Amino acid sequence: MLPTLTPTLADLVERARQEGVPVVWVQHDDEGLVKGSDGWRIVPELTPEDAEPLVGKSYGDSFEDTTLEAVLSGLGVGRLVVVGAETDACVRSTLHGAFVRGYDAALVGDAHTTVDKTAWGAPPPDQVIAHTNLYWSRQSAPGRTAGTVTTKDVVFDPAGP
Repeated sequence: MLPTLTPTLADLVERARQEGVPVVWVQHDDEGLVKGSDGWRIVPELTPEDAEPLVGKSYGDSFEDTTLEAVLSGLGVGRLVVVGAETDACVRSTLHGAFVRGYDAALVGDAHTTVDKTAWGAPPPDQVIAHTNLYWSRQSAPGRTAGTVTTKDVVFDPAGP
């Protein structure tokens, strides 16, 4: 997670807590991001509270082979506000995974990031982020809402983006 994004995420987490909105943490591990390593740890500024679920995952889609759907169901969650790292992998996969499972899914456009993968032919990170924000703002499906919103415009309400 880029340090410049940490204050934005901390602000969103605090706002959700103040409004009584469940905060669910998802933490990825795989052969390149080893569980227990420094790179795997959640930064101290974003420490989950004891009552906040922490879902471990090993695939891009946070729903794949995890307890996330059971956790969300237990909390009565039907709308996700998605933030995080690896825009072009985990964030996109999780957004699509949520949407096809019937969840409303809002992407916070200034609260996700990725690393530079231009050496492998990908666009620069700022273009990956901009493209993801653009295409997610245009998603639609019957009975579900999607969209992209900035941190300052996040409304923690089932009817809002």
